Amino acid sequence: MLSRHFLRAKVLQIVYASTLQEGIDAPIAEKNLVHHISRLNELGILQLSMLLEFRDAAEQVMDEGTRKFMPTDEERNPNRRILENRFLCRMADNFELRRQMELCGVDWSMSKDLFRKAFIAVRDLPFYQEYLQAPDNYEEDLNVVLYLFKYLINDEVLRDTFFERSLLWEDDFDQIAQYSFMMMKAIDPEQFDEAMPWPLMYDERQEKDVEDMRFARQLLRDAMASRQEGEELIKKHLQHWDFDRVATMDVLLIVMAVAELENNPSIPERVTVDEYIELSKEFSTDKSKLFINGILDKLVIELRAAGRIQKSGRGLYIPGLEDDEEDKQ
Repeated sequence: MLSRHFLRAKVLQIVYASTLQEGIDAPIAEKNLVHHISRLNELGILQLSMLLEFRDAAEQVMDEGTRKFMPTDEERNPNRRILENRFLCRMADNFELRRQMELCGVDWSMSKDLFRKAFIAVRDLPFYQEYLQAPDNYEEDLNVVLYLFKYLINDEVLRDTFFERSLLWEDDFDQIAQYSFMMMKAIDPEQFDEAMPWPLMYDERQEKDVEDMRFARQLLRDAMASRQEGEELIKKHLQHWDFDRVATMDVLLIVMAVAELENNPSIPERVTVDEYIELSKEFSTDKSKLFINGILDKLVIELRAAGRIQKSGRGLYIPGLEDDEEDKQ
């Protein structure tokens, strides 16, 4: 389920970390990559588990209200629709989701008060009140769950509980939340029962996920193996500029791009170049995009001439074309 763009970003981070720490060779870096990706499943499961904890907190608050000495009419007869929400009930009954939660060590016992406060805040919000009055069907149940998920994900105090568990998750939190959100929307209600295989961020049961992970691991090996040669290629095309002044992140982005261009004949050149320009916007300086694009223009020509890039068909990269198109805008 993880996109190749996301996986490229993870490889970049691992390669960058290896340049800052001595003793990290390719096998260790690859092991770190696999471990990091596998822990994203844990992050996704923990995010989803907040929904079930929220439902438990809602039930507790409602039950406490009925036991008050002088409950209001609303407390005496609370609207328990959220407790009977079809989507949440199916989540709670799903065998594999429960198993994944056990494997991840899901435990919100120290945060129960946070979920109580969340429910007390949510029950007066328009989207929740509208849900209580909406038609009683699966679609409305799913919609309110999606609203709740966004609400809980954006709660700063709850977010901090994740980062206390792993500092590595801070960079990935919103991306994984987006994947979780889209995954819930995509679940087929006809197939959603206790036996449904629960979708994961990285699922070894899915051939596409396995193939994408194979791509990421090979990209990491290729980039680390060709680091020195890649630096020499960059130096050849620097004009009036000292290599030592080039940002390390820019060097790594170009090295990775070259490694991908040379070793992945099925990936169009255009795709590869665009991906690393996009990554430069996320991880490097404002001027990196133009620098990386200019160097890759020259390297594509050189590597093609040397027979080191052999691609054809859609996505054939035309050096300088992107600059021309931007100038026209």
